[in-house]
Amino acid sequence: MTYASLGHDAKRAHMRELITGYFDACNAADADGVARCFAADAVHYFPPGMYGGAWRGARLIGERWADSVATRGSAWTVDRMVCEPESDQAVIEWTHYKTRDGTVLRGDEWYLFDPETGLIAEIRAYYASPQDPSRQRLELDGFDYEGRGYHSESPVPR
Repeated sequence: MTYASLGHDAKRAHMRELITGYFDACNAADADGVARCFAADAVHYFPPGMYGGAWRGARLIGERWADSVATRGSAWTVDRMVCEPESDQAVIEWTHYKTRDGTVLRGDEWYLFDPETGLIAEIRAYYASPQDPSRQRLELDGFDYEGRGYHSESPVPR
């Protein structure tokens, strides 16, 4: 049976298991295990100035998180998760512990799953942090908001 042919409950369970498995592989610094959770051409977006911009490709995503464990002592938890199998999307809240420097980051990630394979095709990471006063637009680095149909102007003229 393929992911595309699964019913809603089975898709939801698959999405939960894949995200949980992804975080388990990240915590184990298992680059191959991380890469197996993603479509080959997956993209992981970050806020501007973080981690050198978007990471492209399953292998690179796995290598970068394994390196984060090795260099920062990174460890993550999934604190909340909502899966929407009808649209092959999920959202989670997470905590990232950088144990070597005592930093704790919190944030959300929006997941898109490949509708055929059920692998993670895209992650958009949002961090709970102060706004950068030097920036006019506080958006994910490299993400095509306009091309995806997001609003780019205020609905209320000022």
